[in-house]
Amino acid sequence: MASPRTQARRYAALALYQWRLTGEDPMAIKRHMLDDPTWLDAVSASLQGIEEDEALASAQRFRFNLELFEQLLAGVPERIEPIDAQLSRFLDRPIEQVDPVELAILRIGAFEILFSAAIPDGVAINEAVELTKLLGAHEGHKYVNGVLDKIARHQAVARRAAEHPNGDG
Repeated sequence: MASPRTQARRYAALALYQWRLTGEDPMAIKRHMLDDPTWLDAVSASLQGIEEDEALASAQRFRFNLELFEQLLAGVPERIEPIDAQLSRFLDRPIEQVDPVELAILRIGAFEILFSAAIPDGVAINEAVELTKLLGAHEGHKYVNGVLDKIARHQAVARRAAEHPNGDG
């Protein structure tokens, strides 16, 4: 069973995918997800590999970190320009040509690397890779790993340079 934070990332990826396809306000998508427990149960079950006729135990319902879910749904759209600018530096194609599900996952991973100091880069990358294995195209996780690893390395160099501006570190 996925951790509450992993499940929050799964729901955020689905919501951000919907945001990209429909242009609907991410907070409206969030409200829809939270207001429709039957739909959210079905999504949760499918993400956990539970058969449709198996009932979700009440402990599994809404077992996700709401704070992280909301942070991702607010933070990614709010910072979409710097996120996409960093992604574009390391993509091998225009951002519009990236698979929409993988783009949602890349944006979450990049957001966590760039703007969530409390989340280690390795955790952000690993979560994105695992999410891509679940939701993305076959072998898509390798692409996501490569792009996010490059962003993390670039950020680590930039952080070191900021900490030691005279090169004395």
